[in-house]
Amino acid sequence: MKNWRSIILFSAISAAFIGPGTVATCAAVGSRIQFRLLRALLFSTLACWILQEASARLTVTSGQSLGQVLANQFGRSLAGTVVLSIVLGCAAYQAGNILGSFEGLKLLAIQNATWGVALIGGLAFAFLWLEKTTWISRILASMVALMGLGFFFSALKLQPEIAPLLQGTFVPSLPQDATALILGLVGTTVVPYNLFLGSSLAHHQKLSDVRLGLSIAIPFGGLISAAILVVGTTVDGPFSYAAVADALAQHWGNWPAKLFGLGLFCAGLSSAITAPWAAQLSFSSLFPPKTSVAKRAVWMLVLLTGMLFGWLQVKPIPIIILAQALNGLILPLVAIFLFIATNDRNLMGVHLNNRLFNLVMGLATLVSLLLGCNGLLKAFTATFPILPQGQTPLWLTTSIATIALFWPVLAQVRKRRN
Repeated sequence: MKNWRSIILFSAISAAFIGPGTVATCAAVGSRIQFRLLRALLFSTLACWILQEASARLTVTSGQSLGQVLANQFGRSLAGTVVLSIVLGCAAYQAGNILGSFEGLKLLAIQNATWGVALIGGLAFAFLWLEKTTWISRILASMVALMGLGFFFSALKLQPEIAPLLQGTFVPSLPQDATALILGLVGTTVVPYNLFLGSSLAHHQKLSDVRLGLSIAIPFGGLISAAILVVGTTVDGPFSYAAVADALAQHWGNWPAKLFGLGLFCAGLSSAITAPWAAQLSFSSLFPPKTSVAKRAVWMLVLLTGMLFGWLQVKPIPIIILAQALNGLILPLVAIFLFIATNDRNLMGVHLNNRLFNLVMGLATLVSLLLGCNGLLKAFTATFPILPQGQTPLWLTTSIATIALFWPVLAQVRKRRN
C-alpha cells in the first residue's frame, strides 16, 4: 500500500512535465524526422530522473527544502532570484497550459473559448483549493492515466514497425539539423520548477519510497512522450494539434483523433494544476507564508494570469520569451548546485553520489549548461550580430563557453568529496 502511495505521489512529476509544450515538441519531432530522435527522448527521461532523484535525496538527507539548502549554500539573494524567476515562468507558461488544454477540448467538439477556459480554470482552482498533497496527487495520477490512455491507444492504432523504433532508440546517429530539436526535447522534459516540486513532495518521505515513486512515474512519463512522438509521425506538412487529429482521423477513423484530444486536454489540465502548485511550493520553500491567504495568493495569481490570457485567446509571447530565457539560466544553475551539493561529504554523508551516478549526472548537468549557453548566445547574437551567420560559429562558441564554465564545477565537486 505504501508503494502505491509513493507512486501516486510522484506521478505529479509526470503530470508536470507532460504539458501542451511537450505534446507540441514531441509530435513536431516525430513529424519532421520520424523515430530517429527517440534516443534523445530516452536521454532526456534519464536526465530528468537523475536530477529529480538528486533533488529529493538532498531534501531527505538534509531535512530541508531545495530552496533552503540553496539559500544556505549560495546565499538568499541567489536563491530568491531563482525562486522568483520560477514563479514568473510558471505564470507565463500557465496561459499555454490552459490554451493547450482548450485545444484538446476543441478536438472533443467543445468550441466555446469562454466556457472552455472557465471549465479548465475552474477545475484547477477546485483541486488546488483542497491544499492536500494526497488528494492533489491522486487527481494528477488520474490525469496521467487518462493521458496515457489517450496517447498510447493513438500510437498503438498506428501499428508502428518495431525495427525503426528500436533503431531510433538505441542506434547512435545525429540527423542533419537535429541539434535544436534535441535541445528542445531535453528542455521540455527537464523543467526547473519540477526540481522544487519534487523536493517538496520528498519532504518527510523515506528515500527508498522516493526512489520507487520516481522510478515508476518518470519512465512512465517518458513512455507517454514517446507515444506522442510516434503519433506525430502521421503528420505531413506544418505541425499543429489539429493536423495531428486530422491525420489520425483520415487514416484510422475518429476514435484515435478523439483519444489524442483527450490526451491533450489532460496534459494541459494537469500542467494547469502543477504550474501554480509548483510556484506556491517553490515560493514557500524560501518565504514561508504566515497565513492561509498568503499561501494561496501565489497559486491563485499564477492560475488567474493564465485564465486571463486564455480568455483573451492570446499567448503572452514577450513574457513567455522572458520566462524561457530565465528558465534557460535557472536549469543549469540548479543542476550545477545539485551536482556540487550531492557530492558534499559533510552534507550528504552516506548518501553521497557514487561514481556511476556522477558520470550520468555530470552529463545531464553539462547538457543543461549547453542549453543555457546556447539560449544566451542566441539572444546575444540576435541583438548584437557580431558572429558570422550560420549554426556552426554559434555552436562552436557555445561549446567553448560550456566547457569553460563546466571546468570549475568539476573542481568544486572534487574539493567537496575530499
